[in-house]
Amino acid sequence: MDLLYTFLISISPLGEARVGIPYGALKGIPIGYAFLVGWIANLLVFPVFYKVIQFSNRELWKNRWYKKFALFLSKRAKSKTQNSIKKYGLWGLMVFVMIPLPITGSYMGTLAAYILGIDYKKSLIAVNIGVTISCIIISTTMYFGVKSFL
Repeated sequence: MDLLYTFLISISPLGEARVGIPYGALKGIPIGYAFLVGWIANLLVFPVFYKVIQFSNRELWKNRWYKKFALFLSKRAKSKTQNSIKKYGLWGLMVFVMIPLPITGSYMGTLAAYILGIDYKKSLIAVNIGVTISCIIISTTMYFGVKSFL
């Protein structure tokens, strides 16, 4: 059951793998399994969320509340990512997703890639490399952090 929770936390926008991997490790799941489950869940965010954005914008754009919310999220994503992505391109997107801090991550990176019109395949690669590096950082930190307390 803890593996399922690790997966669900890692795919959710509230924690992603930054919270899912530590959750799994602290629940006694070996760090390798926690990494694998969290990493896979977080890799699924880009293709699924990108398609949800496309579908939602196509089907719900006429709804006033949806449009208002979508514009709010778009402005927020653009303001947080535009400078680094304009300056560094796909490397900027990758680094933005890679940094294990709140408000960075695959959801915001996916939203930014969509809003800024970055090619799907290129942004998929950049976001997934960023997710992979982030998961490695989190897992390594958890491994050595937990090991130092034992």
